Amino acid sequence: MKVLFLPEVRLYFQELQDILFEKEYFGFEESAVQYVRDLILDIEATLSERASKTAPPYFNRYGKGLRYASFRKNRNTQWYVFFTKYRENGEVVYLVRYISNNHMIAQYL
Repeated sequence: MKVLFLPEVRLYFQELQDILFEKEYFGFEESAVQYVRDLILDIEATLSERASKTAPPYFNRYGKGLRYASFRKNRNTQWYVFFTKYRENGEVVYLVRYISNNHMIAQYL
């Protein structure tokens, strides 16, 4: 099993670190960086084990046949990871195409 991220998702993770620190969700830049690292590691380690649902049509802009799984990081924030799943040389590959949180997209789910 392998988890890959589109370049746009990787860029979002980089920007997220800055946003979390600049908007003072974290008092130290290192804490914001660690939060994002932990989120990425959690996705890579557990995406295949998570229950997933078919993504609503609103998310077709990120790819057809998307599924999504949720990752709760604290009592206020839940992350939604949108992905496609396929096989390559007998290995299952999860391609993460989009990620956002309940504060931004809850109304579309």
